[in-house]
Amino acid sequence: MKKIIGLCAGWCMLLGGGAMVAQDMPSGPPKVLVIQREWTKPGKGGMIHEKSESNFVNAMTAAKWPTHYFAAESMSGKPRVLFFVGYPSFEAWEKDNKAQEKNATLSAALDRAELSDGELLDDYQQDVLLFDPDLSLNTGDIVHDRYFEISRYQVKPGHRAEFEELAKMYVEGYGKISKHANWAAFESYYGQDNGGVYIAISKMASLAENDQFMGDDKKFTDAMGPEKMKKVRELMASSVESEMTNLYEFKPSMSYADESWIKADSFWKPKAAAPAAKKAAAGQ
Repeated sequence: MKKIIGLCAGWCMLLGGGAMVAQDMPSGPPKVLVIQREWTKPGKGGMIHEKSESNFVNAMTAAKWPTHYFAAESMSGKPRVLFFVGYPSFEAWEKDNKAQEKNATLSAALDRAELSDGELLDDYQQDVLLFDPDLSLNTGDIVHDRYFEISRYQVKPGHRAEFEELAKMYVEGYGKISKHANWAAFESYYGQDNGGVYIAISKMASLAENDQFMGDDKKFTDAMGPEKMKKVRELMASSVESEMTNLYEFKPSMSYADESWIKADSFWKPKAAAPAAKKAAAGQ
């Protein structure tokens, strides 16, 4: 986790706004989503990284910062942690950044945390994405969920319209055959993935839900019928350059969760530090 200065400089989710009115984390997908990816060095993940991230959480908590974020750690692919923060607009993001700049105490605390955390990191990346409700299905809050399945689609140049047609066919089909199928679709706007990249984020309360989803592909095929499935395959071949799906687990220890989330689900409540071991009495 790092701090960000301005809209396009620096990196991370630590976006502040001491002079702003406190804002809850959105109950549904935000219009503007910032995702920071941190890749840790070999042997520097796990509890070591969690302890380092707690310095950022403590700094934000002490400042009673109105902007919140949450973390998710990869369960597949290269080990990494993703940090998510949402805004209703780019203007709100800018105001948040400028307010942080004016808070000398918080800025100093974040600088110290950044120096420590940087020693653990092998690489990082920050991307800004925009929510597309027309390509999304059954979105809602994630307070009681524990996992994200994130699919990334690289669209071929000049084939955006075809990809959007394809995505809408999936919304139509899965909307008919499944009550539990869900995803929030975002299009890349700034960052390394800028241009032609879409992601679909699906939420799960437990991995057991994956077992329930196994038969959905056949149900989708049956519901669409031969002609529409032929169209699906044609659009996939013509519009998608590559695709990749990975699984992530929410990490409350690395998250600065809103009080409303903590009240709704104790999962998000910060864990108290373990008490120091008592010294043995003389003679023991």
